[in-house]
Amino acid sequence: MLLESYAFNWRDALDIALVTFLLYQVIQMLRGTRALAVLSGLGALALLYVLSRNLGLYTLSWLLQHVFGSLFILIVVIFQADIRQALGEMGTRHFLRRRELKNDALEEIIQACVNMARLRVGALIVIERGIRLGDMIKQEGVRIDALLSRQLLMNIFYPKAPLHDGAVLVSKDRIAAAACILPLAVATGESFGTRHRAGLGITEESDALAIIVSEERGEISIAIKGKLIRGLDTGRLRQVLHENL
Repeated sequence: MLLESYAFNWRDALDIALVTFLLYQVIQMLRGTRALAVLSGLGALALLYVLSRNLGLYTLSWLLQHVFGSLFILIVVIFQADIRQALGEMGTRHFLRRRELKNDALEEIIQACVNMARLRVGALIVIERGIRLGDMIKQEGVRIDALLSRQLLMNIFYPKAPLHDGAVLVSKDRIAAAACILPLAVATGESFGTRHRAGLGITEESDALAIIVSEERGEISIAIKGKLIRGLDTGRLRQVLHENL
């Protein structure tokens, strides 16, 4: 009788639409991330719990029931980095305007990286976008606040220069700081050096983009959202930067 008297109205439609939108956003953010694998494991545990209840496996059922009782805390602990990145991306995507680089500033970075790769000079350049990086950098290094130019970038990363270790932070069209110490990504099966791990680490925790120049191979790479694009020539480097900035 209650179901027959219930009338579907615009609030119900809005409720369903908002839940659908939120679920879609969560799925989009989890695609290709480690969180999806962890959620698959939690789903397997949930299936095991249902089976244990139906088969009368009381000890296993009791154990899994207590695990799921603290599921919220478990999710926060496991996904703390992913949650921070997802919320940051959501805020910058919908409410804040990204800090975009002008074409001439972008060209200065490209030419500096190409020249340093040719000379086998190692470099790590982090370009700040929507999320401010001050609280994510372990050591903010030396504040510079100078107009971005290829000559200044090459001087900073010159092997005998005092600021060549660490990363350069680019904010808008200016070099904000140099010799910054970044959080390192967890080492994977591939043997990445410290620069590559630092570039991956900062892009895992923010929406920043990192350009890495390898002094051993003279290779240019770009780290975006915790993933590395390697072996970029001038044209491909320019294309990737324009697509993302």
